[in-house]
Amino acid sequence: MLTFALAVVIYGYASAGLAMTGGLPSHLPHFAVSQLCLATAAHLAVRRFAPHADPLILPLAFLLTGLGLVLIQRLDPAYAARFDSAPASGGQLVWTVLAVAVTIVVLWALRDYRQLQRYLYVTMAASMALLMAPAFFPGDTYGAKRWVYLGPLSFQPGEFAKISIVVFFAGFLVLNRDALSCTGRRMLGMTLPYGRQIGPIAAVWLLSLLVLVFERDLGTSLLFFGVFVAMLYIATERTNWVVCGIAMTAVGAIAVGATEPHVKGRIMAWLHPFDIYLPPDQRPPGLISDQAAEALFGFGSGGVTGSGLGQGHPELIGFAGRSDFILTTVGEELGLAGVMAVLLLYTLLVARGFRTAITCGNPFGKLLAAGLSVVLAFQVFIIVAGVTGLMPFTGKALPFLAQGGSSMVANWLLIALLLAISNQARRDLHRDDPSDTHTDHPEPVESGRGQHRLVQTGQGHPGDI
Repeated sequence: MLTFALAVVIYGYASAGLAMTGGLPSHLPHFAVSQLCLATAAHLAVRRFAPHADPLILPLAFLLTGLGLVLIQRLDPAYAARFDSAPASGGQLVWTVLAVAVTIVVLWALRDYRQLQRYLYVTMAASMALLMAPAFFPGDTYGAKRWVYLGPLSFQPGEFAKISIVVFFAGFLVLNRDALSCTGRRMLGMTLPYGRQIGPIAAVWLLSLLVLVFERDLGTSLLFFGVFVAMLYIATERTNWVVCGIAMTAVGAIAVGATEPHVKGRIMAWLHPFDIYLPPDQRPPGLISDQAAEALFGFGSGGVTGSGLGQGHPELIGFAGRSDFILTTVGEELGLAGVMAVLLLYTLLVARGFRTAITCGNPFGKLLAAGLSVVLAFQVFIIVAGVTGLMPFTGKALPFLAQGGSSMVANWLLIALLLAISNQARRDLHRDDPSDTHTDHPEPVESGRGQHRLVQTGQGHPGDI
């Protein structure tokens, strides 16, 4: 599968070069060698440190990353001609190498992912610091505060916060699952949790609103709160949490959307995308962006099969073609078929993550794998929904495909954790098989409170202790 992914990526790179210049790209050998080295290094690391890991996770991540490199390389000449911008493919390749290196280091260092449960509150403190850090720095050029600047360097802490928050949520819900799922009072036909139990969700809701208000980052706010509610439901199986979450999301979105100009402008662009072409005095108040309309034009011109890789004009969307709107490049040049293929790759990756959660016998591992899968699924959903007009666009980077060093490293870190959990879960299944001669079960890891030990039940509930 990894060889197939490598062949698809190299073929796409060559095809785009042929379409744009009439000949094979001069850097094709260098690109092919770099991809081969990355694939080989990642494969050898998985075989050495996680030999039982799900065999589809790495090829799927590598294929999506390679397609992103092909799309960014294809956009470089168009952006240089239209906007006189510097090429970005070289920098993205460097970040990809760094991301794969981080994955290898994590697989080597984190032999037992349950060690993460010992540092839950340290992880939560780090998550809060990462989420709130951009509020103390100037906003980026396009409105939202997502970046932290350290001299010539910059990064998006929210990309790493989404992973550390999932680690904390998984440990917290394992320890408090019974209190959250087995108590409450009846009201309006539902069993609502007590006030002291709804406190954590209220705190997370308030923090997501603070991120939305002070950083004007709609994507991070939605991702943060949505993942928490989803993990609550997975841990407790209570739909009341989902109802509370939807209600609180609606209240917060309406309040902030009506008062924050940046968020209101995105909502207006979603509701009236083509009104941007009206005379200024006839446009709805707050409508200043034409990206939503240009994205729809791009998808429409692509049709079912697209214009062909390298034969469209995705640069007409401007800078956004390298971030959340890079999917429009796929839609225009590969058509509906290409978009569906990319979405199926994401779906397969998310499905393998949930499969890892199902097969994992450790409650913390179950929730951690499920939470990481929800993070990936939810981020892809809010980006694709925003680009296609299903909801206001958020400005988040499409995982693996879009340009961005922080996003690339964080998403490969997510892959490393899924590989580590999958490796241990599948290894434990093999040990439980009577036909397997292995008997060296590892000692269980103490929980975050140090008073209980997690019991590997094989098919236990995520909250079993």
